[in-house]
Amino acid sequence: MPTLPSSTRVAVTKAMTVEVQVASALNGLPDQTSIVDWADSVRVMLGTGASEVCIRIVDESEAQTLNARYRQLDKPTNVLSFAADVDTPDLQLLGDIVICAPVVEREASEQQKSLAHHFAHMVVHGMLHLHGYDHENDEEAEEMENLEAVVLAGFGIAHPYR
Repeated sequence: MPTLPSSTRVAVTKAMTVEVQVASALNGLPDQTSIVDWADSVRVMLGTGASEVCIRIVDESEAQTLNARYRQLDKPTNVLSFAADVDTPDLQLLGDIVICAPVVEREASEQQKSLAHHFAHMVVHGMLHLHGYDHENDEEAEEMENLEAVVLAGFGIAHPYR
């Protein structure tokens, strides 16, 4: 089994802390600075204050276990978001985002996108979920997709749903 990089805590600005945990053996993952930038861009766009999030990059077995436990779907998925249920006076604990690297890599290939661009989409998508956005109906989906497209365009990434 390969040695995995250790968890890294990165303070982006005075307003956001992102912990990136890599628990995937997949090669070619985006660098942690990019992951932090993608996450922080959602905070900036929404104008939210001080916040903290953990982004965990996993392989299929961990993603499948979590998806089965929390969504009753016994298969790996690209991204899961777990909102924190904690109120603190000075810091918004957003929660955790779990991204399944092999699923994202497969989807990027199928959709003819770069891995980094699809990864950015998953980070932004997860962050929007942690801020209360969802896609349970067409109206919610359209709003969330438009916000994703705006954030990603700031990084020169094409609309993810076109």
